[in-house]
Amino acid sequence: MTLKDQLIDRIRTVGPIRISDFMAECLMHPQLGYYATRDPFGAQGDFTTAPEMTQMFGELLGLSLAQAWADQGSPERFALAEAGPGRGTLMADLLRATRRVPGFHDALELHLIEASPALRRKQRELLGEATWHDSVDTLPDLPLFFVANEFFDALPIRQFIRDGAGWRERLVGFENAALCYGLGAVADQPALAHRLDDTEDGDLVEVCEAAAPIVASIGARIERFGGAALIVDYGDWRSLGDTLQALKSHKEVDALDLPGDADLTAHVDFEALCAAAPCAYSRVTPQGVFLERLGITQRAQTLANLMEPVQIEQHIAAHRRLTHPEEMGNLFKVVALYPSGAHPPAGVEA
Repeated sequence: MTLKDQLIDRIRTVGPIRISDFMAECLMHPQLGYYATRDPFGAQGDFTTAPEMTQMFGELLGLSLAQAWADQGSPERFALAEAGPGRGTLMADLLRATRRVPGFHDALELHLIEASPALRRKQRELLGEATWHDSVDTLPDLPLFFVANEFFDALPIRQFIRDGAGWRERLVGFENAALCYGLGAVADQPALAHRLDDTEDGDLVEVCEAAAPIVASIGARIERFGGAALIVDYGDWRSLGDTLQALKSHKEVDALDLPGDADLTAHVDFEALCAAAPCAYSRVTPQGVFLERLGITQRAQTLANLMEPVQIEQHIAAHRRLTHPEEMGNLFKVVALYPSGAHPPAGVEA
């Protein structure tokens, strides 16, 4: 039985389901879910993330965290953690770039938050010894230096359409053996009370209920023990409009058409992330600005001097894609978490 068949059976039994439930099944079903069954990255996969484009991305994030470690007195023992590490490419680049930082590698314990068995195997092959976690809640009580790139965009969302002073939830049902959208009854949504001021009838707002507890857990560790977190994702300060999208073989497809066989993501609401953080947080910074502050252009020039001519064109294209305002430079944003009273990590501002 396909995942689509299972979803239709479930809807037939219990009625239309939330988009968050649909996303969770599509992405993480233990046998038929997207992340349980494949390596989705790179040219042969469905999408390419920044670390897969160039080593510079992971290197610069690593040096920003290493500087934050030094600024906080170079704790003798700390957890270096990544949520959603993919193949492990970002962490491998981060570790290589920080190898010359005196004492950094001697002090770190590597922790990876990854639910996918297939991706855990890839990470183990590349990174070797580490501790894997199903959630951030089991990270150790140590200073935490943390990175998450394109992690929060894959968390399940709910969608609500404004109707007067209330909201109707967008649901997934089926018709003629095909999955389709529908709307629930008008209801009060206390969590969206603040959105009545900046929305009109018919506006769609997305809510990611899974994100706040994760940020709260990370931020609580950073506030208590020290550390810093760099969160990189696409989105903006406040959610508005339908951003749910599905990718298959690097092309956008209908989000309901290929359950378990296409990647599902939605834009991140950075306002909601920051509101959940029990520690200091930085301004939301465009990725291109963040990387330029960390010296990506100078690093790109240094690497270009070591390359064969055939490699340089691809290298230049990767630099442009990460930083140019019309590509990932403005679409992707960076926010940092850090202890109250400390300096924000390099690349962002308080």
